Amino acid sequence: MGKYSPPYTITDQMLGIVSDISEKVGRITGYRELESRPHLRKNNRIRSVHSSLKIEANSLSLTEVRDVINGHLVLGDQKEIHEVKNAYSAYEIIPEIDPMSVRNLKKIHGIMTENIITESGKFRKGAEGVFSGGKCIFIAPPPELVPDLINDLFRWMKKNEGIVHPLIMAAVFHYEFVFIHPFSDGNGRMARLWHTVLLYRWRNIFEYIPLESQIEKYQQEYYDAISKCHAKGNSDAFILFMLKTISNVLDEVISQSSISAFSGSEYVKKLLECMEYDVPYTASALMNMLGMKSRDSFRKNYLTPALDAGLIEMTIPDKPSSRNQRYVKR
Repeated sequence: MGKYSPPYTITDQMLGIVSDISEKVGRITGYRELESRPHLRKNNRIRSVHSSLKIEANSLSLTEVRDVINGHLVLGDQKEIHEVKNAYSAYEIIPEIDPMSVRNLKKIHGIMTENIITESGKFRKGAEGVFSGGKCIFIAPPPELVPDLINDLFRWMKKNEGIVHPLIMAAVFHYEFVFIHPFSDGNGRMARLWHTVLLYRWRNIFEYIPLESQIEKYQQEYYDAISKCHAKGNSDAFILFMLKTISNVLDEVISQSSISAFSGSEYVKKLLECMEYDVPYTASALMNMLGMKSRDSFRKNYLTPALDAGLIEMTIPDKPSSRNQRYVKR
């Protein structure tokens, strides 16, 4: 071992998406939106935590995750609540993490799984596999090989830092890490966090990009890409999936920035300031937040202009007058 190089091939399609991502990152940096609006940064951080845990079957809703992080009482499974607190603690120290350090990897895993598993911060000692519908679809390398495999992967990253583009390196690491499956639990969470940390080293804007929310949205495609890589023996399919995923989530962030920079009606601005991203509100709740009593005035000056501008969306767009209608800021 020691000279191992993960197998993958860079295609013109991948290079095209890398160029597209770089252009979008430049646009976001130009907005300076995430730097100037701490509320937006925290909201994206909460989305990252919620989505990464939801992929691992954590049942807490986005609102419940937000409440846990904000220190409010949440009635739920204590293990799931611990997962939220731990994940948020890990994400909060992204700038301090050295993604080229195996020691840091174990330390952050310890934070991520504190009070959840007995082997917190330690490589697994037993065999592991991935099951679907009671059927084993993947068997991880034997535990005695884990330390050498991880050390080889980190040596490759150190050797190629500044040579392999960070967008490619992060995706290769993500897949290889999932394949090695070094811990008894928390491998998916760690892989996604480390992907973000590697991208942060390239452009610090990625500290607050909710990459996990896009992965969760296309969770089956995420697993399909990993399965294709297992079958073909290289990470090509996963690299392509992650590049597309990053490009898509950057579109969402640019949209958020555009909404925040909206220069139209002062009424619409006030409405947007009252709303958190991805939280559904009734018309009555929004009127109360604005201190309004006239439903007609609310719809004419606030709601309809915001809907027409695409700044908020209906949860039931095909039934605008539904009693269950909610409005979401995007």
